[in-house]
Amino acid sequence: MNVPFLDLKAQHRPLKEEILALWSGILDSAGFVGGEHVTAFEQEFAAACGAKHAVALASGTDALRFALIAHGLKPGDEVITVPNTFIATVEAISQAGGTSVFVDIDPATYNLDPAKIEAAITSRTKGIVPVHLYGQPADLDPIEAIARKHGLWVVEDAAQAQLAEYRGQKIGSRSNLAEFSFYPGKNLGACGEAGAVTTQDADIAARIRMLRDHGQSKKYHHEIEGYNGRCDALQAAALRVKLRHLSEWNKLRRAHAQRYIERLSGATGIALPATAPHCLPIWHLFVIQVDNRDAVQKALKERGIDSGLHYPVPLHLQNAYRSMGLGPGAFPVAEKCASRLLSLPMFPELTGGQIDYVCASLAEIVRQ
Repeated sequence: MNVPFLDLKAQHRPLKEEILALWSGILDSAGFVGGEHVTAFEQEFAAACGAKHAVALASGTDALRFALIAHGLKPGDEVITVPNTFIATVEAISQAGGTSVFVDIDPATYNLDPAKIEAAITSRTKGIVPVHLYGQPADLDPIEAIARKHGLWVVEDAAQAQLAEYRGQKIGSRSNLAEFSFYPGKNLGACGEAGAVTTQDADIAARIRMLRDHGQSKKYHHEIEGYNGRCDALQAAALRVKLRHLSEWNKLRRAHAQRYIERLSGATGIALPATAPHCLPIWHLFVIQVDNRDAVQKALKERGIDSGLHYPVPLHLQNAYRSMGLGPGAFPVAEKCASRLLSLPMFPELTGGQIDYVCASLAEIVRQ
């Protein structure tokens, strides 16, 4: 049996005609940038997240960068985040003018460990960017309490957490800013690149709208110097179609995660993901820990099972951030996890038979 890590063709097959019909209308109207589909998607996504405002953008990286700029980040300002995330998190901080300060992670959830934040705060610290990794929300209550105590803002990196919930609230519904990515492989993925910011603050939403459109308040009236970070109509139209299915897709992912847990709970040598009791994750990824990870991944591949690594090299050990001067041992929890994490196939169209085959194969491999 062959089991892909992700199957976007299966997702798009039943939606193809509906998406193409909308794209045909856009081609006929030649309304490629902005317009009704972008506006409608912003309204629909804001409503889905329980937010007052959503601003559609060209990518999740733009979304996080603009959110940080809207908070007034400037050179010399420090932002606390984690080293076990995709580089876009730290790129956005750097490109907005700030400096990333890493703290280690909770070994159970792989998210920012609130107990380690205050030791990293300095007079230059301006904000915190928790990452809702793999679709499980970070522990926002203590993070936000620390932020209030020290006069800091919080911007959530929710690139992997569309419609995840924290204490009964959708991610993106709180008063702070949340950034989302719609890269094709996400739970809600565009047919290309796109992203969004949600916020309850009308002024911040207005500023981000200007930032995405060369600083314009209206055509040829530039209040600030901005960027070209607009979401195009083709992506917004496809996202509107897919958004209607997102809750059901997330429900299927939860069922798949539960099946994985049930099938693997008795297997030796496999550490299963933990879910915080106050969180409802969306299982963007199902990530286990195993010894001899690379050998296990190779053995799975030989049996026709694709898997992924998210993320094998923490950012403080990447050549791009060598100037930070942080070597091995700086963040031992993140480093240990990075050497052992393995992402198993996870997508809504995954079948029970495929999951059972992955679990049986994995259990046999780790016993050898």
